[in-house]
Amino acid sequence: MTIKDELRGKNIIIPDNPLSNFLFNNTRSALLWLVIRLYLGYAWLSAGWSKVTSDQWVGSNAGAGLTGFVKGAVGKAAEGKDVTGWYASFLENMVLPNATLFSYLVAFGELLVGLGLILGLLTGIAAFFGAFMNASFLFAGTLSTNPLLFILATWIVLAWKVAGWYGLDRWALPLLGTPWTRKERMKNDRSSAS
Repeated sequence: MTIKDELRGKNIIIPDNPLSNFLFNNTRSALLWLVIRLYLGYAWLSAGWSKVTSDQWVGSNAGAGLTGFVKGAVGKAAEGKDVTGWYASFLENMVLPNATLFSYLVAFGELLVGLGLILGLLTGIAAFFGAFMNASFLFAGTLSTNPLLFILATWIVLAWKVAGWYGLDRWALPLLGTPWTRKERMKNDRSSAS
């Protein structure tokens, strides 16, 4: 971690502790992340598959399953438990009128998050969107496995560099690069072309 010393104009590098360094930067921890990733991926894939193959979520009756879920969350808010007013308002005014669209987004989003985690492809991004959906379900007053899945997903987001090592990220990440290394690579390419 680099911190700029405002008084002296210098960058100070604060090293990671050994455990954080091992978990989030060392490919030897990738086996641990593989187990967590596969568990999380299976949970998302099975949830997404059940929705994608359900007429209530995707198909001629799309949106019906989501509408029932949202009405339950709005009902909890009206009773003053488990769902905050601002989130109930979002569900009532944004999600319910567009239930079919959100139904497809949830169903295919869950499926894609599961596939990304199982294949280890763009693992950090897949885990981020999984955590985002878990947070949405938690805001809607649904506990179930959402707290555990949220915690595991956020850990995978932190371990994005090594979590997909036993997966397609091993080849995809070096090929794609990162936004902060692309600028430097482009700068080096321009200077070597001169």
